[in-house]
Formats: sequence, structure tokens, C-alpha cells
Amino acid sequence: MNHEEQVRDYRAAVERALDHLLPPATVQPRRLHEAMRYAVLGDGKRIRPILTYATGEALGVPRHILNPPACAVELIHAYSLIHDDLPAMDDDDLRRGRPTCHRAFDEATAILAGDALQALAFRSLAHGELPGVGAAQRLAMVEHLADASGSRGMVGGQALDLDAVGRDLSLAELENMHIHKTGALIRASVRLGALASPEAGEDLMEQLDQYAKCVGLAFQVRDDILDVEGDTAVIGKPQGSDMAANKPTYTSLLGLEGARETCDRLYRKAIESLEPLGAGAETLRWLARYIIQREK
Repeated sequence: MNHEEQVRDYRAAVERALDHLLPPATVQPRRLHEAMRYAVLGDGKRIRPILTYATGEALGVPRHILNPPACAVELIHAYSLIHDDLPAMDDDDLRRGRPTCHRAFDEATAILAGDALQALAFRSLAHGELPGVGAAQRLAMVEHLADASGSRGMVGGQALDLDAVGRDLSLAELENMHIHKTGALIRASVRLGALASPEAGEDLMEQLDQYAKCVGLAFQVRDDILDVEGDTAVIGKPQGSDMAANKPTYTSLLGLEGARETCDRLYRKAIESLEPLGAGAETLRWLARYIIQREK
């Protein structure tokens, strides 16, 4: 199986697990459950759960044990997208090539769907089947996901993003914003995969965290490049939307060529961080390359 097939297999695995975990749309409150499923089961890239699977399997963890943490990070991501798209936030009409949740349903239902998905993410970690994963490891997963999701992670990054609109940021300020807004959950995705293995010592955890930090920043830089030169039909949201909203981006600060060079530098650092894993990290290496070359 080549890496593209492997990633498709991971994507299919998490989508099956999410479909099973999400409440059926036929169960009351039906409209809320329908909105939750609409937001999660759309055509997503599934980068975060794929990183969880790839990290865990690089450390010898059977894939079925990785389903609960993989679902948890994707549910947090889906909730964040619902809330980011709201009129009070980014006020977006398109997500993943179709109407955003608040456009497809209504604003109140979208808010509630995001709230419910966040709660379901932590239930996935607290109650999911994790044979061989001890109570301390499970608690560490909950702790890391909470930290990555809250005011010192993703939500804090969104607050910094809203505050930055119309302002000139330094490169350090921009990087700090995205380390929180985008990078925190990507780092948690890798960390949760590693926590499923009893073999991952602190030194290896630090190397994997360095990989995830670089990949998370590279993901955002690539997003900023696609906002300038991407095709709306391909990227699934309006091309130029960040520019139109007067948001600070890597391309506005560094120019297109500078942003591309930053992507390449982060990729090289990510690859260097995987040296302790040897051949077992080939899928993680492929994912780093995919992230800086993706078209959506």
C-alpha cells in the first residue's frame, strides 16, 4: 500500500468511526443532530485524525485503538469551523464547497451543534474503547486536548486572530497567533497518537511535538498561499476571503515567494525531527510534504 492509499484508508477509518459515534439524525433533537452530522461528515481533508493514526502506527499502536482520539480531534476541529464561520466571527458562507452550517440551518442551531460536538469529543476520549491504554494515558489525552482547544490554544488563537484584523502584525506575532489557532490542535493530534503507545518516552514526545509544530505552521502558511492563488471551486471557500477581510497573513507580510520559502524551511525542520523514528515514520514524512503541496 502506497502512502496515498494509506491516507485514504485512514480517512475512511475515521469517517466510519465518526458516523458510528455521532447521534443519528432520526433521534431527537433531530435538527441539532442533523446539523452535527452535516458539519462533521462533509468532504473534509481529515488531516488531524490522519496525523493521529500515522503517529500511533509509527509507534506500533493497532489502528482500532486510535479511533477514539482520531475522532476526538476531528470533532473539535469541526466544532471550531462551525463557530469560526459564524457572522460574529468570520461571517463565511462557504465551507468545504457547500453552505456553512449556519447558512444550511440557522445561527442558533449552528452554535448548539458546535457546542455538542465539543462535548462529544471529550466523551470519545473518556468512554472510547482504548484497550492497553492506561488510565493515566487516557487522562493525559483529555488534558492535552483540553489545553489545545481552550484559551491557551485554539480558542485563544481565534481571539488573537479577531483582534488582529486591520492591524499590522510582526512575523513573531503572526506566528504566535497561528501556533495557537491552527497549530495547537495539530500538535494535540500527534500527541494523542503518541500517548496511545506505552513506548513513547519524553525525548521522543519532544521530537514529535517539534514535527507537529512545524507541520502546523506550514499548514497555515500553505492556507495563506491558497487564499491568494487557489481556486474557490477547489479550496472549498471563497478565494481571497482573508485578503477581503483585511486579515494579516504570511503572504501579506512576506509576499508569495517569502511564504513559499517559509513553507519549505518548516518542512525541512519537520523531517529532521522524525529521525529517531527511522523508517517507521515514512507516512508522517509523506504527510508533511502533502501539507506544503496541497491544493485545498
